[in-house]
Amino acid sequence: MNINRKVSTLDEFTIQQLRNFPQATGELSSLLRDLGLAAKRVNVEVNKAGLVDILGDAGSINVQGEDVKKLDIYANDQFMKVLQHGVSCAGIGSEELDDITIFNDEISNNAKYIVLIDPLDGSSNIDVNISIGTIFSVYRRVSEKGKPCTKEDFLQKGRNQVAAGYIVYGTSTMLVYATRRGVNGFTLDPSIGEFCLSHPDIKCPEKGTIYSVNHGNFFRYDHTVRNYINACQKKEKQDGGPYTQRYIGSMVADVHRNLIKGGIFMYPGTVDKPKGKLRLCYECNPFAFIIEMAGGKATNGEISILDTEVIALHQRTPFFAGSKLMMEELESYLTK
Repeated sequence: MNINRKVSTLDEFTIQQLRNFPQATGELSSLLRDLGLAAKRVNVEVNKAGLVDILGDAGSINVQGEDVKKLDIYANDQFMKVLQHGVSCAGIGSEELDDITIFNDEISNNAKYIVLIDPLDGSSNIDVNISIGTIFSVYRRVSEKGKPCTKEDFLQKGRNQVAAGYIVYGTSTMLVYATRRGVNGFTLDPSIGEFCLSHPDIKCPEKGTIYSVNHGNFFRYDHTVRNYINACQKKEKQDGGPYTQRYIGSMVADVHRNLIKGGIFMYPGTVDKPKGKLRLCYECNPFAFIIEMAGGKATNGEISILDTEVIALHQRTPFFAGSKLMMEELESYLTK
């Protein structure tokens, strides 16, 4: 079999990055490869979910008050096991669990990082075969090394992330991760079972023509948000339009599309839920980090998502993210 050596696998890419920084310990690279391994395991089950008894509800409610899907449980278990058996993670916070999980053993207590993860975002779409995904973020722990990690390690501002990423389980399976050196995307090659570099140095276009928002809640949004949506609908060619609405209802799929093509994703607060629905730690902070490292912007309507104080693991927030110029236009409406 001929192998294209010009295409780097995730392992090769992270090792090459490590060689460029001799002072690095390699723990972050190891952690990213662990996440890639768990993603491949989840991908196998996602692809055959309709053929086995893993599709649909598990009959329980998670801490968010949402029905837990069977694949949610499987994905959570896989990421937990892989990270616990690795050498780089001291503990994990999962959207599916009420509290953090501390890996209290000698190797884990000496690990530098903790992980916050949404094991299977968009799981309400599982039953109808729409793209779903995993979202993760990595922080350097602030607690004393050599001892178990603490909750303070998990309640850091998004600005402190050292890496963040997501995996899309769709027509192809893709892993995208960001560090302060940039954003890179890897597509799973099923013939060799490896993530291969397919989207190097991703940059979010400064301007796009896609806006993503749940129009079903239009009259529950603040009037400033409604005014911006109305402006999007009225865009003419001379104004950089016309704009197109694209909304899947799977955050990973919606933000991934807008990151690649240019656009804006909005999940505002509503009259009945002024703090919004999306989770700051598990969804908004990682995506805000990715978008900003790619040249875009992300806010809660008032300040940068990454500067938001974190007071609880399952804290919610309004969320606006996307192309820089589109975000600046949105902000001009929000401040009126």
